[in-house]
Amino acid sequence: MARKSIIARQKKREELVAKFADKRAALKEAGDYAALDKLPRNASPVRLKNRCQLTGRPKGYMRYFGLARVMFRDMALDGKIPGVKKASW
Repeated sequence: MARKSIIARQKKREELVAKFADKRAALKEAGDYAALDKLPRNASPVRLKNRCQLTGRPKGYMRYFGLARVMFRDMALDGKIPGVKKASW
């Protein structure tokens, strides 16, 4: 599991991105790059990292499920993800 501080930092970035999304879009449309520079750096969506919703793990992330591979496997084997079962042939 990722450290709590890293997970909190990511949540703070997500909130800033949501808060400044409209303003960033308007400034980009107007071409006012000087005003864009004055916005907080963490308001840029590029600075977000995909992380597991349960553990905060940044690697092995599955976008469709929003989970890291480890948690996906545990939940799939426990039957907690609808429509997913272990393959056998």
